[in-house]
Amino acid sequence: MIHSSKIAVVIPSYKVKAHILGVLQNIGEEVDVIYVVDDCCPDQSGEFVKANCTDPRVNVIVCPVNQGVGGAVMTGYEAAIADGVDIIVKVDGDGQMDPALIPDFVLPIANGEADYTKGNRFFDLEEIRQMPKMRLFGNATLSFMTKLSSGYWDLFDPTNGFTAIHANVASHLPMKKISQRYFFETDMLFRLNILRAVVIDVPMDAKYDDEVSNLKISKVVGEFLVKHIRNMSKRVFYNYYLRDMSLASIELPVGVLLVLAGTLFGVSHWIGALSSGIQTTPGTVMLSALPIIVGTQFILAFLGQDIASVPRRVLHLHKKKKLLGQGVKP
Repeated sequence: MIHSSKIAVVIPSYKVKAHILGVLQNIGEEVDVIYVVDDCCPDQSGEFVKANCTDPRVNVIVCPVNQGVGGAVMTGYEAAIADGVDIIVKVDGDGQMDPALIPDFVLPIANGEADYTKGNRFFDLEEIRQMPKMRLFGNATLSFMTKLSSGYWDLFDPTNGFTAIHANVASHLPMKKISQRYFFETDMLFRLNILRAVVIDVPMDAKYDDEVSNLKISKVVGEFLVKHIRNMSKRVFYNYYLRDMSLASIELPVGVLLVLAGTLFGVSHWIGALSSGIQTTPGTVMLSALPIIVGTQFILAFLGQDIASVPRRVLHLHKKKKLLGQGVKP
């Protein structure tokens, strides 16, 4: 199936001059075209590739202004879609990602098992021992926040940038709205869930050499938290109130209201007891605790339904069948 698909690789290039040629040399013959997106790199990596790489598959795109990794990848996506490719793989130019794994990312899409694949460095517990402890903790924290905001509860390692996507799905992404900088990978998952695309993890090893990561997780956790809350609110509204309604649409607001009511009732009586010196009665305590307990159960029931509603129907196959049914060549 891989050989029947036209495969492109997009490499956002910014301060990776020391590694970019090695990455290009290791990309296998299964790839038909390569887009090196020079994101206004101060090292002029695009010109460096033009001068030193003779691979005819390589196309260099130079961005006039720095867009960030997300903007560079979207630029590569647009070029690949315009050239009629089937599957687009995104590989970083810093040498952290092994191009030999590209078939592992492409195969589930080519076989109709997924719309989007992403790397996961947490499958092999022995391999992740080499990951810095702070980065390990940061990724675990970001992974939990991403599960809440994206709705993909079965995924991990959200900041992993080794990905592949079907061009049909990529063409439906709101490319101008996707975060252009470090929140790009997690924002992509939110956008894919809104499309109801099937996303799966691909096991890969953690690899750390002499590259320098521009992402400092400790500095972006606060920013990411705000964006995750925003995306979670949008996703819940889109999926449970705008697009469709289900029992979960009732469970969430009822649960939140009960927890808030019980908390406010309990706090107000606790403050009153402190000021008057009169001990709160057991009945008052129960009147506060009961709605909190019941409300928590409603919220957990909503989460259970949300976890069960992870997209399972491959989007690009559905669209292809729809086009064929209309007599249109996909």
